[in-house]
Amino acid sequence: MKNNITTIAFDADDTLWVNEPYFQEAEMRFCTLFDDQVASSEVSAELLRTEIKNLDFYGYGIKGFILCMMETAQVLSGKSDSAHITKQVLEIGRELLNKPVELLSGVEETLERLKEKGYHLIMATKGDLLDQERKLEKSGLRDYFHHIEIMSDKKTGNYEKLLKQRYCAPQNFLMLGNSIKSDIVPVLELGGFAGHIPYDVIWSHEKVVDKPEHDRFLELKSVSEILNHLK
Repeated sequence: MKNNITTIAFDADDTLWVNEPYFQEAEMRFCTLFDDQVASSEVSAELLRTEIKNLDFYGYGIKGFILCMMETAQVLSGKSDSAHITKQVLEIGRELLNKPVELLSGVEETLERLKEKGYHLIMATKGDLLDQERKLEKSGLRDYFHHIEIMSDKKTGNYEKLLKQRYCAPQNFLMLGNSIKSDIVPVLELGGFAGHIPYDVIWSHEKVVDKPEHDRFLELKSVSEILNHLK
């Protein structure tokens, strides 16, 4: 990779720390609420439809997920026992909000090395503002970053706005993350560099079939591998 990079941005969920497995665990618990009425696969499909429909209203994150579980529950169960279902959905949501922040392997060591090398480091993530701020504080990673950007979405325009705010040209920018759709493609379209760090679990809405073929795209096995591509 031609090393013009001055600024490196990291996705947070499932790039810096564990996230999606907790959501899938919560979804499985939600599905069990309808064991006697609807197959789990149908519950999951209805929940996903509700999430996608509401993205423009609720955005990404736990609170929107809780609201979508409540709406899905109303669709699947009607008015019957709605108070009981609502209570259980809120319990699932609270447990999700209280999950520990588990750093992924090599994250802190990589951030330390990059900071020592003088790179301008950014955390750029989607999600609920309060929840992402909470996770960042619990992670102990706050002091590694020069800037925190909690984004409503990760489309080309969102990255363009971020780079203008940070006075960074696209050719000097590298984005690292686990989602081809959100972390890679928009940055390449903007003229920046992007490194994909696969994670075992990914939300179905973020899945893409094909990886980009691009001279500014890197496929990494782990976060620490980026150090081999930079000075």
